[in-house]
Amino acid sequence: MTDVIARDLTVWLADELHDPAIRVDGLRRTSVGYSRENWVFDATWHDGGEARTGAFIARRDPVGSVLETDRRLEFGILDALKDSAVPVPRVRWLDADGVRLGRPSIVMDLADGVCDYMALNGSRPLERRVAIAHRLYDRLADIHLLDWRALGLGEILEDPGGRAPLAALDHWEAELKRVRLEPEPEMKLVIAWLRRHAPDSAVTTLVHGDFKPGNVLMQGDEVTLVLDWETAHLGDPLEDIGWVTNPLRAGEHRIPGAWEPADLIERWSARTGFTADPAAVRWWNILANFKQAMTVLTGKHAFADGRFDRILHEPVAIYRLFLTLIEG
Repeated sequence: MTDVIARDLTVWLADELHDPAIRVDGLRRTSVGYSRENWVFDATWHDGGEARTGAFIARRDPVGSVLETDRRLEFGILDALKDSAVPVPRVRWLDADGVRLGRPSIVMDLADGVCDYMALNGSRPLERRVAIAHRLYDRLADIHLLDWRALGLGEILEDPGGRAPLAALDHWEAELKRVRLEPEPEMKLVIAWLRRHAPDSAVTTLVHGDFKPGNVLMQGDEVTLVLDWETAHLGDPLEDIGWVTNPLRAGEHRIPGAWEPADLIERWSARTGFTADPAAVRWWNILANFKQAMTVLTGKHAFADGRFDRILHEPVAIYRLFLTLIEG
């Protein structure tokens, strides 16, 4: 497969860079990235008689995945953010229909940095980890402070307005109906609870959708790039807050006794000027677990279709957690 992708990338980049003699070297698939295939490579070409080199990464849709997302939207969001206050990968070329690499793909610049999903609970001294937490969630606040209208995101993303919570629930309920293999009564119960208790939404912002230490690049203790925008959309910023304060992901987002959800929310509120009603955050915590369960059920569906090579079991632990949150 590597030889075929190298050949197809060479043809694609030769067209984009107007050099039939372009060379693609060092192509390899990385282990980073669970829902897309990530292929890194170097390219050498000539531009106006001058030799140039670059390091790139191609994100290609797999045959089956735990998420179904759109490369066209991901490319459009990243392109819109290229000169914004939020550092994102520089996108180069889009193959939205899979003509170039057989499946929809994006090629972007490969950036320097380290992806450390346990940056907050690794071997660094406590003071450094807390400082990293400040920088990390300041980046999340920066996302929510973007003027998405001025960036043109309203042209490619729908603004749900004050019904953002219900719009998010509608989306994930539709996904459940599409992929479920069994009745899933626990999911139906949670949907009913979420509909009865949906909060109002006071503001529309850009929502990342999967913000975490594992979706940023760091150089030293600095957060230098925000990655993985495939689930980004317009909505309520509390959706991201509910995601990063979700108890299921505590190992990634919390430093016990030093950086708890209350600390995160206090810093985020001070930076953005937005408030975080506890009942609304709880609602988004529960939806976060619904989304987590959906990744498992989507993977199960893809496996049953023969499109995914990982066996995923019923997400019983997630069901137990969101039912506990509902009772709490």
